[in-house]
Amino acid sequence: MCPIAPDDPSLTLFQVLREDGTADPATDPLLDPKDMLAMHREMVRVRLLDERMLMRQRQGKVGFFGMITGQEATPIATAFATEKKDWIFPALRENSIMLARGFALQKWLAQVYGNEADVLKGRQMPSHMSGREVNQVSWSSCIGPQIPQAVGAAWAAKLKGDDVVTVGFMGDGATSEADFHCGLNFAGVYQTPCVLICQNNHWAISVASSQQTASATFAVKAHAYGIPGIRVDGNDVLALYRVIREAADRARRGDGPTFIEAVTYRIGPHSSSDDPTRYRSEEEVAIWRKRDPIARLEQYLMAQGLLSPEAREQMESEITEEILTAIGKVESLPRPARETLFTDVYEDVPWHLKEQQEELLAHEPAPTH
Repeated sequence: MCPIAPDDPSLTLFQVLREDGTADPATDPLLDPKDMLAMHREMVRVRLLDERMLMRQRQGKVGFFGMITGQEATPIATAFATEKKDWIFPALRENSIMLARGFALQKWLAQVYGNEADVLKGRQMPSHMSGREVNQVSWSSCIGPQIPQAVGAAWAAKLKGDDVVTVGFMGDGATSEADFHCGLNFAGVYQTPCVLICQNNHWAISVASSQQTASATFAVKAHAYGIPGIRVDGNDVLALYRVIREAADRARRGDGPTFIEAVTYRIGPHSSSDDPTRYRSEEEVAIWRKRDPIARLEQYLMAQGLLSPEAREQMESEITEEILTAIGKVESLPRPARETLFTDVYEDVPWHLKEQQEELLAHEPAPTH
């Protein structure tokens, strides 16, 4: 048995931002103020999008939506810490990386609604966004398959000699899946250029993280696969930026994969289909509300003179207008054309599908409400 030192990065918690809103000079990544303000804006936009889309789901305008309230720091830090040529393999709560990388908000929302502006033509489940133009694939409702997919894509990049890093996400619950073991083992053996990030938000729907593992941390599991593991404060966007950037740089140099555990908390429900009051206390939620990643960064930015309450209010107003304008445009669009059911599979449509298409189009479409 190989003992692990108590101060090993997989057992400690890496942080930059202190409780008083100051940054630890020993760990501060010293980001350009423009980048920090941009990250802050993206985190606020995600928070406001969550609120609006949950309301739309409750109104019956959207079938399903997965919120990330309380977990905005990890995806936004990833978007800024990686290069646009790097590929993202998300789980449920990383779709905002697309937006931070420049994917148009209206196109992103169209994938939630699944209407004619949806680049996927309404074929995906709601909230399963993806975009080839920003190198992000869709997540899967099956838990964990994106882990070996990210590792496999990294291995392909290594074999081809491409200067590309892949990032694979998972929740704490996915570490109980076989894909987690297969993915990390393969990554360790073949030293693939990937960064694997576990968002430990303490609840895999209704299963507490304490019921997922007997390990001291999730990050410590990396040692079993011969790769570095690091545990980072998932509500500290500056700490996340530094850890993810260093892991991506390490992979790009050819030094292999890194497994990161981002310790955070899901403030809202698992999804719009979930009622978290059935399995956790409001007292627990209240503790984590005080650790809000957005408020934490704002405290730091205001202490540095980079943000004022007035500027914060103005920014929120502008983002809200942007979101409402995009929603208004998307909601006015019809469903995808029925004939798109038969496209994008065969270059030459076979006879039996042509017959089915003709039969479908011979009937009037059902009225929409």
